[in-house]
Amino acid sequence: MRRHPCWPEADWPEAADPEAARRFHEDLTTLWQEEFPDSTLLTEEGVPALLRCVGGNSPYLSDLILRAPHDFARLLAEGPDDFTDMALAGIAGLPVTCDRETVAAALRQAKGRVALASALADTGKFWPLESVTQTLSRLADTALDIAVRHLLRAAHDAGRLSLRDPARPAAGSGYVILAMGKLGARELNFSSDIDLMALFDAGLHTDPDSARQVFIRMTSDLVRLMEARDANGYVFRTDLRLRPDPSATPLAVSMPAAISYYESLGQTWERAAMTKARPVAGNITLGRDFLRAIHPFVWRRNLDFALIDDIHDMKAKIDLHRKPGRTGLATLPDSCLTDAGASIKWLLGHNIKLGEGGIREIEFVAQAMQLVWGGRTPNLRDRTTLGALRTLTRSGHMPREEAETLARAYRLLREIEHRVQMRADQQTHRLPETEATFGALAVFLGYASGGDLALDLLPQMRAARRIFERHFTTPVHEGAGEELDFDLTADDLPARLGAAGFPEADCDAAAGIMSHWAGNTRRALRSGRAHALLRGLLPALLSSFIAGRDPLGCVRHFDTLLSRQRAGVQLLSLLERNPILITRIVAIFDASPFLADHLADTPSALEGLLEPQHGEDTALTTATGQIRLLSAEKPDLEILVTRLRPVVRAEEFRLSVARLEGRLGEDDAAHARTAVADTVMTALLDAVFRAHRLRHGRVEGGGISVMALGKAGSREMMTGSDLDLMLIFDHPEDISHSSPLRDMERQAFRELSVSQYYLRLANSFIAALTAPDAEGPLYEVDMRLRPSGAAGPVAVSRAAFRQYHAGSSWTWERMALTRARIVATAGEPGTKQNLKTTLRNDLDEALTGTAAAQPANEIRAAAAAMRSRLARDLPPSGPWDIKRRAGGLMEVEFIAQALQLVAGSAAARSPCTPRAFRLLSRAGVLSREDARILIDADETWRSLQSLLRLLWGPSLPSDPMRDLPPATLELLCRNMAVSGPPELTARVESLALTVRDIFTRLIGPVTGPGETEG
Repeated sequence: MRRHPCWPEADWPEAADPEAARRFHEDLTTLWQEEFPDSTLLTEEGVPALLRCVGGNSPYLSDLILRAPHDFARLLAEGPDDFTDMALAGIAGLPVTCDRETVAAALRQAKGRVALASALADTGKFWPLESVTQTLSRLADTALDIAVRHLLRAAHDAGRLSLRDPARPAAGSGYVILAMGKLGARELNFSSDIDLMALFDAGLHTDPDSARQVFIRMTSDLVRLMEARDANGYVFRTDLRLRPDPSATPLAVSMPAAISYYESLGQTWERAAMTKARPVAGNITLGRDFLRAIHPFVWRRNLDFALIDDIHDMKAKIDLHRKPGRTGLATLPDSCLTDAGASIKWLLGHNIKLGEGGIREIEFVAQAMQLVWGGRTPNLRDRTTLGALRTLTRSGHMPREEAETLARAYRLLREIEHRVQMRADQQTHRLPETEATFGALAVFLGYASGGDLALDLLPQMRAARRIFERHFTTPVHEGAGEELDFDLTADDLPARLGAAGFPEADCDAAAGIMSHWAGNTRRALRSGRAHALLRGLLPALLSSFIAGRDPLGCVRHFDTLLSRQRAGVQLLSLLERNPILITRIVAIFDASPFLADHLADTPSALEGLLEPQHGEDTALTTATGQIRLLSAEKPDLEILVTRLRPVVRAEEFRLSVARLEGRLGEDDAAHARTAVADTVMTALLDAVFRAHRLRHGRVEGGGISVMALGKAGSREMMTGSDLDLMLIFDHPEDISHSSPLRDMERQAFRELSVSQYYLRLANSFIAALTAPDAEGPLYEVDMRLRPSGAAGPVAVSRAAFRQYHAGSSWTWERMALTRARIVATAGEPGTKQNLKTTLRNDLDEALTGTAAAQPANEIRAAAAAMRSRLARDLPPSGPWDIKRRAGGLMEVEFIAQALQLVAGSAAARSPCTPRAFRLLSRAGVLSREDARILIDADETWRSLQSLLRLLWGPSLPSDPMRDLPPATLELLCRNMAVSGPPELTARVESLALTVRDIFTRLIGPVTGPGETEG
C-alpha cells in the first residue's frame, strides 16, 4: 500500500507541543507495527510532517487515528476525497431494516472517518473552506436520511405507522426534517451541532392522532440516535429550538400549525433563520411544500428596511455578553493594530462567532440585505454567506470592496473556528485565554507566532465590525439634534415653522396638518416605533419641504402618503435608511402632482428609486432580469402575478422619475418600459399555459402567440400606455380536441375543442394581466384591433386571421398591423419557433401580399378619410391634446403607417415610427427632408405628451401654460429645452402647422369640426 500523492504536497503546520507530537508518533508506530508489520506508509514522504502536525496540535485527531489505524491507513492510501466518498457511501447503503445498534454504530464510525479526512484536508490546504463545510454537511445530510428512513420503517414494522411504500419509507410518509442554520446552508463547522426542525402532516394517515404521537416520539428517537455517545463517540449534537414557539410546542410540529404560526406570529429572526432552511430527510416533497407556503413570510414582496433595526436589536443582546471593560472594536485605535502585544491582549478569550467583528455579524449583514431585497430578486436567495456576498456584489446592492472585506474576514474566522474546535472536538468559539495557548493556536494555523496571527486577524475583524455598524447603526440626519425641541403639539408650532423658514402665509395650514402626526389620527402613526422614526426624520423632511417651491404642498402630499399607509414603520424606515429618498420624493411632490398622487396610491412604486442600476449581473439588476428570475421559479399563476406587481410598479416609477430628472431620454424610457411589458407577458403566458395544460391536456402541434400593436408594438410605451394586443393560435388541421398529458389521471383531464382550449387560455392570460389589487392592475389591455373588433373572440385562429386580412380587413386595420410585433409564444415542444415564423409570414402577406395590393391613391384616401372621421368623432380637447390635435402625433403616425402600405415592401417597414421614416426615405417613398422633419416631430410630440402625463396625469387642464404650478411648468420647459412657456407654445404651434402641411401633401386633406380642407 502506497500513500496518496497529495500528502507530500502539503505545507503542514509545525507542532505547537513537540513533546505531545513525539508521544503520539511513538504510540502510533507501536500500533502500526502490530497491525501492518510490512508497511512503510508512516515513513513515506510527507507523512512524518503530517503526524507531527496532528500529534502536536490536536489530541482529538490523534485519538481518532490511534482508535482506527486501518481507517488512517486507507486515508493515507486513497486521499481525502475518495476516502470521504467511501465513508458516506457506506452509511447511505445501509438497509433500512437494520437494527438500531447497527445503524448507530455505522453513523458514529462514519462521523469519525469524515471528521478525520476533513480535518486533514483543511489543515493541509487540500480543500477550500467551502469543500470542508460542504463535506461535513453531506455527512449530516446522509446520516439524517438513513436515520429517518430507519425510524420510519421501524415504526411501520412495529405496527405504529402505516407507510405507503415500506421499501421507500420516506415517500409520502408525512414526516420531514428541515435543516436550519449552518447545516441548512451547507456550512457546518468542524464541531458544529445541527439545527433541525421536524414537521409532519398527520392528515396523510388514517389515524391522525396516533400518527402525531408516533412522529413526536420518532423525533425524540432521532435526537438520541444522533447524540448518544459510546466508545466511538457520537454523531451530532442536535438542536430543535428553531421550531415555532419551542417552549410551548412538541419536538415535532404539525405542518398546518407551523404555517399558521409564521403567518401570524413569525418574527424577524425567524425570517432570517428560514432563509437557510431546506428539507434533508424524510418526505422531501412535503418539506418543499412547506417552504413554498411560508414564502411570503420569509421573502416580502415590498422592501423592508425595518428588519435592519430588528437584527440590530438581536445583535445588541448578543453584545451584552462580551468581555467587560474591552474597548469597542470599531473604535479601536490604529496603534493597537500594529502592536502585537496589544492585539493579542484584546483578542484573548474573544468569541469569534458572537463577538464584535465575528462570524455572526458578517452573517447578519448578508442575511439582512438578502431579506431586504430577496423578495424582489430571487437570485439573491443564496443560503451560503459567501454566496450571498457574491450575489449582493453582482447585483449592485453591496460595494465590491465591502463584500471582499467581509469575505476575507469570514474565511479567516471560519478557519480559526475549525482549529479551535479541532483541538479537542469541543463546541467552542472562544480564542484561548492565555498568550501561551494563543501562540499554540497560531502555530496550528501556520503562523510563526501569536503576534503574527493577532496582527492579521484583528484589523480584519475591525473592518468587518465597522461595516456591520454602517449597516445597522441608526443613521444620524442633518439637524437631528433639533428633534427634541420640535413639538408637533406645541401651541407655537406655526411660529416655529416660520422661524425654520416656512412661508409665513402657510405656517398655520402646515401646522394644522402636522399636528395630526403627533396623535393616533393617522393609522400609519399608531405605534411608538413609527412616532420615534418620524421624530428623527422631521428635521430632514422640513429642510427639504422648505427648500421646495411649494412647502405647504409638499406637507400635504407627505400627509397623504402617510394617510394611505397601513403601517408607517416600513415607509419611515425606508426613508431613515435612505435619506437621499427624502430629497427625491420632495422634488416629485414639488413638481408633479400626478406622480405625487400616484406615489400615495402606489407606495410600492417608491422602491424603484432604490433599485441599484450599476450591478455587474443584469439578470439581477434590471426589472426584466428580476421578472425572468421570478418566472424561472415557476410559481402558481396567482403568486407570480402578486410578485410581479411591485417590480413593475417600482420600475414604472423609476423610469418616470429618471425621465423628469433628465437622466433618461424619451426613447430609452419607452424602450425600457416596453421591455418590462414584453417580459411580463412572456412570463404570464408561460405560467398560464403551464397551468392550462395540467387541466386540459395538450393540443398536439398547437401553440398561441401574443401580438402587440400600437405603442407596445412600436416599443414606444409611455406612462399610462395600455397594451393593444391580438392573440392568435394555430394547430394541425387534423387535431380537433385536446388530449391528456402522459401519466395524467383521467379524472383530472377535461377535454376541450381546440377553439375552446385556446379561448380559455387567452381569457386566463388577459385576466392575469388585468387582475386588480388595491393599487390597480398590472396593465390595462385593449383588444379592439383584433379581427371583428370588440365583438370577435378574444383569440383567433391563424387561419381566420389570414382569411380576414385576405379579403375583409379595412385599410386602417392594415395600417395598425404595420406596428404589429410578436412578443410571446407558448406551445407544445418544437412548435413555438415555427409559429413565430409562420405568423411573421402571415403579417407580410397581410401587408404586402396580393390580397393586400391596393392602389396608392386609395390607401392615401382611406387614411385621410379615417383621420377626418376621428377628427369629427373624437375631436381634440384643446391645443395641448398632443395626440389628436391638428398636426399632432396621430397624424405623424398615420403618415408612417399609410406610406408603409404604399411602399408595399417589408424592406420599407418597421413597427418603430422613426425607423419606418428612415426606411421609407431610403426606399424613395419619402423625401429625406420630410423624413427628418417627421422624425423630429415624432420625438417632440412623444416627449411632450409623456412629460405632460408625468407632470399632470392623463386629463390635462385646458391651458397647461396657465394652469400648471410654476415648478411643474419650469420642469416641463427645462425638459423640452425651451426658455419658457411662450417659446414652448410657439414651437408647438409651428410644428403642428408643419406636420399638417406634410399630411395634406402626402396623404390628403382632413375635414371635420374646426378643420379646413387643405
